[in-house]
Amino acid sequence: MEKRYPVPPFTLETALEKIQLAEDGWNSQDPERVALAYTLDSEWRNRDQFINGREEIIKFLSGKWKRELNYKLKKEYWAHTDNRIAVRFEYEYQTVDGKWYRAYGNENWEYDENGLMQRRFASINDAEIKEEERKFK
Repeated sequence: MEKRYPVPPFTLETALEKIQLAEDGWNSQDPERVALAYTLDSEWRNRDQFINGREEIIKFLSGKWKRELNYKLKKEYWAHTDNRIAVRFEYEYQTVDGKWYRAYGNENWEYDENGLMQRRFASINDAEIKEEERKFK
């Protein structure tokens, strides 16, 4: 059985650790690495898309990071309970045509007993920014 530490029930300390691990994974821009943090049948809502399972996660993230260049993400703790963590986040990226964007959003995460994320619900908004307005360089 796969385990991804820390596992629930989460304390403030382990929730913060889990958030940092997620941020580091996403900033790697490695879809296979990121997908290993999710259950085989993980359910996502990402904006208007519904994604199910690791294979769909890998496909989604591969496309995302082909379109969103120079991607840099920062996640921030919002709240947690036994097996759930809520975060707010910001990330910046550049499009193929050179425009810069900052995305803002919230995520609700639910973990199984092995510390794998089984549900991820993300609400995200994008705002075009000028390159000199970037926060994450």
